[in-house]
Amino acid sequence: MFAQGGCRLGLLVLGEAKILTAATAAAGCGSLRRLLCTETRDLKRTLAELIPGQQERLRSLKRDHGSEPLKEVTVDMVIGGMRGLPAMLWETSLLDPEEGIRFRGLSIPELQAQLPTVAPGGQPLPEGLLWLLLTGKVPSRAEALSVSEELRHRAHVPPQVLRVLDALPPGSHPMTQLSVGVMALQVGRHFSSAYRRGVAKRLHWETVYEDSMDLIAKLPQLAAIIYRRTYKGGHFIPPSHKLDWAANLALMMGYEDVGCHEMMRMYQTIHSDHEGGNVSAHTTHLVGSALSDPYLSFAAGMNGLAGPLHGLANQEVLRWLKNLTAKLGPHPEKEAVRKYVEETLASGKVVPGYGHAVLRKTDPRYTCQREFAQRYMPEYPMFKLVSDLYEVVPEVLGKTGKIKNPWPNVDAHSGVLLQYYGITEENFYTVLFGVSRALGVLAQGIWSRALGLPIERPKSMTLSALENLVMPHTTTATTAATTAATAATSRGEEAAA
Repeated sequence: MFAQGGCRLGLLVLGEAKILTAATAAAGCGSLRRLLCTETRDLKRTLAELIPGQQERLRSLKRDHGSEPLKEVTVDMVIGGMRGLPAMLWETSLLDPEEGIRFRGLSIPELQAQLPTVAPGGQPLPEGLLWLLLTGKVPSRAEALSVSEELRHRAHVPPQVLRVLDALPPGSHPMTQLSVGVMALQVGRHFSSAYRRGVAKRLHWETVYEDSMDLIAKLPQLAAIIYRRTYKGGHFIPPSHKLDWAANLALMMGYEDVGCHEMMRMYQTIHSDHEGGNVSAHTTHLVGSALSDPYLSFAAGMNGLAGPLHGLANQEVLRWLKNLTAKLGPHPEKEAVRKYVEETLASGKVVPGYGHAVLRKTDPRYTCQREFAQRYMPEYPMFKLVSDLYEVVPEVLGKTGKIKNPWPNVDAHSGVLLQYYGITEENFYTVLFGVSRALGVLAQGIWSRALGLPIERPKSMTLSALENLVMPHTTTATTAATTAATAATSRGEEAAA
């Protein structure tokens, strides 16, 4: 069950205790990888060669331009969740309002054209994206496949994790199980042990790399275990040594369709990163800045992702689509769809999946999913409905004159693809999102330690402090009047007593 996806140096015999400790197995896997890897296939060695140059680049930037202002901070930014405030370094991706997300400078169409695939014309391998996120360079196919091999060697999920999950109350949400499972994997990990030994700060990135790669490797099996125990009666499916990271996730969940494997590769690639300010990325970065190890920081990020305003958006879209078809039937006319959209807006509700806090055009992540659906499921009724909405909703929203971005985002489409392949358990969707997001946030975590970024500690403000900054004279008078009124009330209450 577990061992087939794990380190080939150790055996797990179910029901018996022939188990190497996690630390020993990890060390053995590391030695084996070094024996197997050639100069062109070793991701960690490639990364080590890049780090000194980037460290000097950061030092020069701080030395020569450290006091230069970036942007005026407004009261709206402080009150509005720091929206639009440039306040953190995040190397792996950048979100442009017009072009969408760029991973190390490459747009999603460029990723699809340049990253290695399993088959010609197929979807990018997430392992290739991981190489790109860490090194800034597009890998060769051999380099991407070497990452696949490395992750397979690290993928062993120890049996105590299943025992921890089994101790949770029945019906525990899959995201609760994911967070708990990640924490259960944390015991005896590399960074914490190295820190206790007093390893130099400049070397922290090395053990963060080991922990991050271990965690990324184990997440598909952990996610599949959660899926099978929650929805499929606890019958677990072993991974294949012939499949890549994302395809193995689909296989272990119980889906063998080649199209489903391609969909999972695409899904895991496009959800991997969205610059650093979103809740899951920022939380992982914040907790990691305290030198919490990758397991602790990633679990914190997943707890943020579980929030309904962040990771549940595609479920909201599906719920709205199902309400629409329940009212209009499975094959509604386009004009009936238009009227339903107008009624939704007139009732004071939003059309889920449309609009974005930053983007001002159709989300490229939506577009690539649409192209995938046109190839693999052109006659699927729910896809046809999503296509009609793509024509209708932006026009209706645009007529209101209140919407800066009437175009669809990634969540307007992702749930439909999962539904088509039979992955209908909507509460699990955020777990899939979380597995993908590990690529971006953990890659950045490695670089954060390599660059020696400090603990994050922004300055907070009280309402009174903000008022004193922007209207000091008015506030002083108002505060004095409020104080006098409070004192008078207090004297009246004392007299009545």
